[in-house]
Amino acid sequence: MPYAHINGTTIHYRTDGARSLPCLVLSNSLGTGLGMWDAQVEALSERFHLLRYDTRGHGLSASPPGPYTVEQLGGDVVALLDHLDIAKAHFCGLSMGGITGQWLGVHAALSLDKLVIANTAARVGTAEGWQARAAAVRAQGLDAIADSAASRWFTPGFTASEQETVAVMTGALRGQNPEGYAACCDALAEADLREAIHAIAAPTLVIAGRFDPVTTEADADAMRSAIPGAHLSVLPASHISNVEAPELFTGELLAFLA
Repeated sequence: MPYAHINGTTIHYRTDGARSLPCLVLSNSLGTGLGMWDAQVEALSERFHLLRYDTRGHGLSASPPGPYTVEQLGGDVVALLDHLDIAKAHFCGLSMGGITGQWLGVHAALSLDKLVIANTAARVGTAEGWQARAAAVRAQGLDAIADSAASRWFTPGFTASEQETVAVMTGALRGQNPEGYAACCDALAEADLREAIHAIAAPTLVIAGRFDPVTTEADADAMRSAIPGAHLSVLPASHISNVEAPELFTGELLAFLA
């Protein structure tokens, strides 16, 4: 398995698709890993050199002591591209990955072609809420978070009909490193890009889930309004829309990046 030793940590990544194709980076949500994109890999790797990675504190990447910052999360992407000698890439991030994408759009424009930010917001939740979650995870671990994850991630209908998928994803959340998860909560507590995203120059697609209770359709529309020329697509899904509506998500991605 490939690892990059960058920015004082170790990032696990995977590539699919020919190196000669345009690069597309996929960035995971809080509590997941690069496997959350499995349903997209076959279609996307036919047209892109697909680069997936586990955000620091997640999956097989290292979990250095926190707190982390959104600057570190974005800086890891820039350093990973440098490590792989990739000058420019499309970027698609969901939830926490979408926060990373917004930071890249503002601060690393030369590294971006097109930007897709899904099921996210320029300000997700409140600082107090994230600080409380980080403290609870550091004290009690991730079991309680995993027990309630399905209700945040998916609609009740999907949870009932796709029990195996839900079990795999919540099980992976339960197995994450608690400090790494909490340190990413610290980053989200401080991340507020509402006054910055008007500077994003990359062509941008915002994807929302119509039934998302975490980052709402209104949050997505606010980003669309703030980012010059951005487009909005709303899918019949909850928070992890690429898993709940994989064909629709992949279709929107391919159409936008074409």
